[in-house]
Amino acid sequence: MIAPQPSTPDYRTVIACRTSAVRPVPSPVTVTPHRAPAARVTVGGHDIGLLGLYVPSRGPKDQRDVAKRAFQESVTESLPRLLAAFPDMPVIGAGDLNVIKRGHQPPHKVFGNWEYDFYDSFQAADLTDAFRHLHPDEAAHSWYGRSVNGFRFDHLFVSTPHAERVLACDYHQEAREAGLTDHAVMTLHLRLPSTADEQGEAPATGAG
Repeated sequence: MIAPQPSTPDYRTVIACRTSAVRPVPSPVTVTPHRAPAARVTVGGHDIGLLGLYVPSRGPKDQRDVAKRAFQESVTESLPRLLAAFPDMPVIGAGDLNVIKRGHQPPHKVFGNWEYDFYDSFQAADLTDAFRHLHPDEAAHSWYGRSVNGFRFDHLFVSTPHAERVLACDYHQEAREAGLTDHAVMTLHLRLPSTADEQGEAPATGAG
């Protein structure tokens, strides 16, 4: 498990793996890096680069959006370095981004262009929204506000050259509905190459 400790009281992002073959690497995100741990995970003899993300909320009135915007700008700046740190392997960026995609249904007027730009920065860095890759038109939500309106705040991005290896990417509401969390669980099923694969077979290896 990788759980960087913040220097001052704050939420943090934890990377927990069923395999022991996980190695922490320096986070490319320099602003509140405890919210953006990075790791190299080995699954089925293949390495995967992983960046976990938890974007701050809007914050108190006197500091509205300050921490959120600084963190998002740092992530945007770091994404090319993230991909360069894990050459020739799938790279996954995952977590609660606290933003939605342009054209989200239902629409929410509270978001500014700088927040939509943050979502767009993943595609600009050659990362593909795994859920939208498989479900381009499906309305899905991972968090619900007091008005019961849904938001797709949680995202899984995969390095674009490996997007065709995504077999499944879904939201699961059971834990949220049971009150264990206020967010849906998100899973990714990624096919990794193997000797059999090179012969035309397609083994399915899970990465979530």
